Amino acid sequence: MHYRRLGRSGLKISEISLGAWVTFGSQVDEDASIELIQSAYDSGVNFFDNADIYANGQAEVVLGHALKDIPREALVISSKVFWPTMPGPNGRGLSRKHIIESVHASLKRLGTDYIDMYFCHRFDPDTPIDEIVYTMDTLVRQGKILYWGTSEWRAWQVSAAFATATQHHLVPPSMEQPQYNMFHRRRVEMELAPICKEYGLGLTTWSPLYYGVLSGKYNDGIPEGSRASLESMAWIRDRITPERVAIVRQLSELASDLHITTAQLAIAWLLRRKEISSVITGATNPGQLQDNLESAEAVEKLNDDILDAIEKILGNYPDED
Repeated sequence: MHYRRLGRSGLKISEISLGAWVTFGSQVDEDASIELIQSAYDSGVNFFDNADIYANGQAEVVLGHALKDIPREALVISSKVFWPTMPGPNGRGLSRKHIIESVHASLKRLGTDYIDMYFCHRFDPDTPIDEIVYTMDTLVRQGKILYWGTSEWRAWQVSAAFATATQHHLVPPSMEQPQYNMFHRRRVEMELAPICKEYGLGLTTWSPLYYGVLSGKYNDGIPEGSRASLESMAWIRDRITPERVAIVRQLSELASDLHITTAQLAIAWLLRRKEISSVITGATNPGQLQDNLESAEAVEKLNDDILDAIEKILGNYPDED
């Protein structure tokens, strides 16, 4: 496992991390989740991504149980705040009240005294930027969180947070967590990459396989037991279009020529970018986990000719327009 700095910060996180979304506390039972988490740690993963909204908080509980016997200083644990997790009009968003109450609840569920990386899960138009930045600065100074960042914020919103922090000598955000994959790339490559360089921001990206589509598992239909086969995740089926399946089939042929899996090709394609501090992966079984973790070894196979071939298959290179 290789480790990368979180942007300009001194924190080092595994370039491939394990996320809890739609798996821990929901699709995968607790015993299987704990086995996956511990196996990931044994393979060198030190960054485990979570959020208070995942499985209504149960994902944090499962992660806390899985990591309780591992030295805390060896781990980098994240969580997020924004979505409704408490009753009443103040039970969501990024008000000082909701952030403070949410971080305390997450700490309790995770069974830890501090959270390494704390994300504003979405932008909140109802809360002033300075209130958000001041609250995060307070939590850092209290030692309840070590680094704070954003998730799915636009570049101008992140820039506004930096400007506020600079003006008032507060702790600025250290990371942004956007969706980034072969089918969803414009925001990272055209908007976020420039501010990563300007502000020293690190990217921890999610959905590297575009809800599993880029793994190739749906090339010949929807397998029984896959996420798309579950009624609770029927929305994934809308992403499995004939056009995308045709593209993934070509990517699968290219991956086969390189003696790697389609998923490894998709993750390695992300890891080639220096702005990426970590690619957050998900897994429902040990085989998927191991396949994902071996993706880093495939990066060296992506020479200029291969990257050109990928661009021709994708046909979605973002331009300036």
